[in-house]
Amino acid sequence: MKRGIPPRKHDVVVLHQARRVPAHEHSVHEDIGRRIADMMAIPYDGVHDPDRHAGLICYYIPATTVIGTEAKMALGLRGEFDLFGGYAEHAFVPTKAITHGLVGPDATRPSGWSEAFAESVSKVVLPGYTAFSVEDIRLAAKQLLANGPLRMKPVEATAGRGQTVIRTSAELESALLALDSAHLTQCGIVLEAQLEDVSTYSVGQVRLRGLTISYVGTQCLTRDNDGEEVYGGSHLHFGRGDFEALGRLPLSADFHAAIGMAQQYDRAADACFPEFFASRRNYDVAAGTDAGGRRVMGVLEQSWRIGGASRAEIAALEVMAADPSCQRLSARTLELFGTEAAAPPDAIEVFSGVDPDIGLIRKYVMVQAYGDT
Repeated sequence: MKRGIPPRKHDVVVLHQARRVPAHEHSVHEDIGRRIADMMAIPYDGVHDPDRHAGLICYYIPATTVIGTEAKMALGLRGEFDLFGGYAEHAFVPTKAITHGLVGPDATRPSGWSEAFAESVSKVVLPGYTAFSVEDIRLAAKQLLANGPLRMKPVEATAGRGQTVIRTSAELESALLALDSAHLTQCGIVLEAQLEDVSTYSVGQVRLRGLTISYVGTQCLTRDNDGEEVYGGSHLHFGRGDFEALGRLPLSADFHAAIGMAQQYDRAADACFPEFFASRRNYDVAAGTDAGGRRVMGVLEQSWRIGGASRAEIAALEVMAADPSCQRLSARTLELFGTEAAAPPDAIEVFSGVDPDIGLIRKYVMVQAYGDT
């Protein structure tokens, strides 16, 4: 992993919200901010205000990956130890867009696109393409549909929302009618082979001044209040240290395969995007059955910002920071919709309420001895 500038003494921990943050996310971000501030032994001071925090050295918890030199300079970021999350020079870099290559040498591409990255990760991702024009979508879809259904994925959507399974050219044309051409040119869209019987693994790492922890685990899905299948939580196994620490854990072959794929993706990001840095790195790896009945596995996307698993990450950091002898543990997050779903009796509630965007949602975290279910 690329090493950044050594940590410095910060005055306060603050949230940085470059986008509107739903109420349930904001509540969790505040909880994480207070806990990071306690571990750093400095005050937590709410949402960043350029006037109120002028002259202070802030440790930021951005809601999204910080984008562009102007934003980096305005916040005074020097490297990974100045934030819980990450920084990238171009807006497409921290999205699903970089996971796949383009359909051909003449394909539309944004400034800063890295062919080298797509080549470096080609063997650890699923069959697919990224496209920035309708013409390229049609070309990519034609190649993918020859081998079975594909999944069209908005590059900025989270929790599995907004994705469309396409089986025919007619379904493709219908999906194209809903696309915003200006947004497509700027952000792109991913077309990826559709898998069945999917298991999703999470591989990640968090670095906070003086402490690095890495983890691997699985995600679960649930139904939201509209009946859509979305992210429902993570069950993670942590080791103290870099990704290599996970090699010392007694894990299944699939877990070790997911770790290796995530490491290759992570190394490629450091090598191919020289301005990029991140203290929080998370990679989703899917395993499933393709249209030909073959079992395939590959990295779906990266997250270099605070995410759904972050409350479990912080819980693990707290335990390991307080107990230097602790080398491994497990932690879980759980997201429940509606009134009928019940949380485990030992779960700590992080948020419960009606969010204007998605309705009733409850969020929980649990820390357990390594390997507990």
